[in-house]
Amino acid sequence: MKKLNILLALLIVTSSLSYSQNVVWPAENIRELTSEWEGERTPDGRPKVSDELLERLKALTMEEVWSSLRFRGYHLQFENFASTYQNGWEILHPDQVMTGRVVTAQFMPLREDFNNYVQQQAEKEGTKTPVTNYAPIIKLLDGDVYVADAYGKMVEGTLIGDNLGNAIYKAGKRGVIFNGSVRDVEGLSQIEGFNGWIRGSDPSAIKQMMIANVNGPIRIGRVTVLPGDVVLAKKTGVAFIPPHLVQDVVIGGEYTALRDEFNRFCMETNKYEYVNEAFVVDKEVFEQDFQKWLDDYDDLPMSRDELDAFLEAREARRKARAN
Repeated sequence: MKKLNILLALLIVTSSLSYSQNVVWPAENIRELTSEWEGERTPDGRPKVSDELLERLKALTMEEVWSSLRFRGYHLQFENFASTYQNGWEILHPDQVMTGRVVTAQFMPLREDFNNYVQQQAEKEGTKTPVTNYAPIIKLLDGDVYVADAYGKMVEGTLIGDNLGNAIYKAGKRGVIFNGSVRDVEGLSQIEGFNGWIRGSDPSAIKQMMIANVNGPIRIGRVTVLPGDVVLAKKTGVAFIPPHLVQDVVIGGEYTALRDEFNRFCMETNKYEYVNEAFVVDKEVFEQDFQKWLDDYDDLPMSRDELDAFLEAREARRKARAN
């Protein structure tokens, strides 16, 4: 009977733990959430896309990234907050492109009973308490971008000032993307290398807000963002790329840029007659000439092995669609 009571108690404890809502998502949950990624991961479980791909991504246009993602079935990965009812992004340094791996945070209007739960649960998890707007910053690693949904709050919705901005840059060497506001914009703008896509700014301090979770799924406009996503942030907006698609998106964009360059070469040299937005040439001949042009290209953005693998996969997809 005593053993039975012990077993029942263990079952009750296990059951209650399984249904508790974590404040900071555990590594095993993030691994399950991002199971299509098969590469290296950070200690907190997020996919770790290589620094090389992050750097190559900067050269792509937003249209190249957008079209590659749509082709793979991801239609809602871009946001610029420009509509009749919403302000667009305010960008600290609009001419600077930012890429990085995402750390997410969800903020909500303060509700005391929920906040009490968050603080107690975070203490059980071993998270530094009290849990405030600093909680996501201590999770940042080199190459990370801090992305937060603060439900667009402006006055007393300022997630960071220049002190926290310095802490963010020291940890991640990148910046922030906030559906919310900041303060001390002048100070933030002076942090060399730091950038921010924000909804606005206000001199007030953060009040009547609470953090609900760190490194869980969040919403930025029309995009669902997961921890470990890769962000491309430009003056036209931001795109969040699922980590398992980054390599294909990068190579696909680079390949599209090469084809565009070849098209310009053909126009400038009058290689083919150009009528009604199309070259007057047999498709097979055009492709053969393009391949020869690639063979003579001095500085391909990808390795030849990467390009050949991409072309092989592309041809396989084309045949599959034809069948």
